[in-house]
Amino acid sequence: MYKYETHYLNKGYHHIAGTDEAGRGPLAGPLVVAAVILDKDVVIEGLDDSKKLSESARTRLAKTIKATAKDYAIIVHSASKVDSLNVYQSAKQAMKEAVVALKICDFVLSDAMPLTLDIPSESIIKGDAHSASIAAASILAKDHRDQIMKALAGRYPEYGFDKHKGYGTNAHLEALKTHGPTPHHRRSFAPVRKVIEKQLHFNM
Repeated sequence: MYKYETHYLNKGYHHIAGTDEAGRGPLAGPLVVAAVILDKDVVIEGLDDSKKLSESARTRLAKTIKATAKDYAIIVHSASKVDSLNVYQSAKQAMKEAVVALKICDFVLSDAMPLTLDIPSESIIKGDAHSASIAAASILAKDHRDQIMKALAGRYPEYGFDKHKGYGTNAHLEALKTHGPTPHHRRSFAPVRKVIEKQLHFNM
């Protein structure tokens, strides 16, 4: 998990950030990106792609990452911003924003997202499974987004956001058809757009 970091440390870079996102696929909720610079002298056991970890493991690791990292940043793009930019461009822009928010950074490792920055970078396919820094970023992003979705579940209990986190499960699609979209649904995503179009048709 540290081979990319070790490679670039040996090339003379000192502050290597990993960046990753959570929430590109859901129908509702924000897209969240994190960037993390790990301390090379601290090995965090259990770092992995956030999707492979249990929610409790992510929360535990997120606390450790925040406590031991040299620096980290978390960027949140709302559903409306995702709609306005498109989800790919939103993720790309949020990654750049997260890197810029870091106090110290001289190299960036990103998860399958080529970035144009003022500093060198490398895009790694399945980076969250091959780079400790990217894995750490994926954990922070996923944990932060999950907390947001739990808060939204309290405001909109009929949607079950705490269970599916905004993804298009059958239960979520049924709630969407019954109650219509919230302000946190992504109107550019086909299932949400179809519900809105149906509502407009009935109101004509």
